[in-house]
Amino acid sequence: MKKNINVLMIDDNESIINETKEYFSSHAVIKVVDTFDSGKNGLNYILNNSDSFDMLIMDILMPEVDGISILEAMKENNIKKKVIILSSYKKESTIKMINKYDVDYYLVKPLDVKVLEKRIIDITNPEGEESDSKDSKVEIEISKLLHSLGIPSHIRGYQYIRESVYMMYENPDMLGGITKAIYPEIAVRFDTTASRVERAIRHAIEVSWSRGDYELMEELFGHSVDYDRSKPTNSEFIATLADNLRLKKQLVMS
Repeated sequence: MKKNINVLMIDDNESIINETKEYFSSHAVIKVVDTFDSGKNGLNYILNNSDSFDMLIMDILMPEVDGISILEAMKENNIKKKVIILSSYKKESTIKMINKYDVDYYLVKPLDVKVLEKRIIDITNPEGEESDSKDSKVEIEISKLLHSLGIPSHIRGYQYIRESVYMMYENPDMLGGITKAIYPEIAVRFDTTASRVERAIRHAIEVSWSRGDYELMEELFGHSVDYDRSKPTNSEFIATLADNLRLKKQLVMS
């Protein structure tokens, strides 16, 4: 028997709440146990009913109590839940702040309920399928790295780098074939051209180099973070992130 995923949703957009409730109303696994259009009321529910839900989906900007305040209160009260942020707010400093609270995923509005459904399933992994769980965890780690490196999720290069890092993580031998293998594959997935993929990734790295977390960049790229020196190439950037993920996996397994 499938285990239900009980979801709590806090969002001051009534249409989003109604769309989500309707979509999951007859879902085999996902159940929306309650919704609130006020951060204050949502937080009160969390503090008094923490055993009633498995996952929290919420916006950042809400009346009376914002999303970050809710994350802070959950941390202070040791309430550990899966969290998906669903927001149109894209400020890099805010995304970095959110990542400090181990948010599982950040979805940018407008809402696509089918994507939301997939993320809920991937993150919670209710069937206990090990392979799917590992894939989901890697994707989440890549997203956290890119957010911390200052790459906003709404630019095209963000998605291209996410896919490229995952491909190289799975296939380290692709390092020498980024132009002939990775760019064309990404182009097919996103219905674009390999040259546009290359340019978008290069632009995303330039954004990262000027906005990213300096300490993390120094940890990942060493002395090349020096702004007087050249930025890493697309291949170097992608390979470094993929290697970092593989190293983390080895440390966990050892």
